[in-house]
Amino acid sequence: MEPAVSTALVIAVLFLATLTRSALGFGDALIAMPLLAMIIDVEIATPLVAFGAATISITVLLSSWRSVDLRSAWQLIISTLVGIPIGIYVLKTAPESLVKGILGAVLIGFGLYSLIKPKLPELRNERLVYLFGLVAGILGSAYNANGPPVVVYGTLRGWTPERFRATLQAFFLPTGMTILISHGLAGLWTPTVLKLYVYGLPFTLLAIFLGGKLNKRIPPGKFNAVVYVVLILMGVLLFI
Repeated sequence: MEPAVSTALVIAVLFLATLTRSALGFGDALIAMPLLAMIIDVEIATPLVAFGAATISITVLLSSWRSVDLRSAWQLIISTLVGIPIGIYVLKTAPESLVKGILGAVLIGFGLYSLIKPKLPELRNERLVYLFGLVAGILGSAYNANGPPVVVYGTLRGWTPERFRATLQAFFLPTGMTILISHGLAGLWTPTVLKLYVYGLPFTLLAIFLGGKLNKRIPPGKFNAVVYVVLILMGVLLFI
């Protein structure tokens, strides 16, 4: 593949993934990683997606930090940090296919149930926030799947689309920056990665802007339906 063509395809994938993340608050890696792996090496795609994720979180928070559920965000972050060493132990001892299969089944079941019976029980307090954060830490450190438990928690809490989007970025930012710095220390910030990030940055910022507009235009009921569908897709991909 010609370098110019591959660069254009990479930018297109980053734009689509960023638009999804900006509109929903999550889902960029779900879209970007499988597609980028068909165009460039995973060693390039992984830090490139991490750069994009950090850019999204920072940009969104700068414009919508007032919508963040700060109490839930820091509680999720703290409990996630507690779950990280547990996840490392799980990674070393439990069969990956089994854990991913269980997670996939839970996501598909939750998504289908939510679509069929939209009247879900709403969490009226934050008593279970640490449980969801702990599970996110375990799945995040073991299988890079820290998003789904937080998405499910936000759905059960009945967050508005804007609060959902902003609070997820407040949660993802510290974890994403940690991952990004780890990539740098591991020598993954290569000239190719930095070049692709710079080339795609204008399109990434445009996608963040358009995604923010789209987020505000989606009614809460329809927004939840979109989230459920994406969770089902995530569950299916975990099986695959």
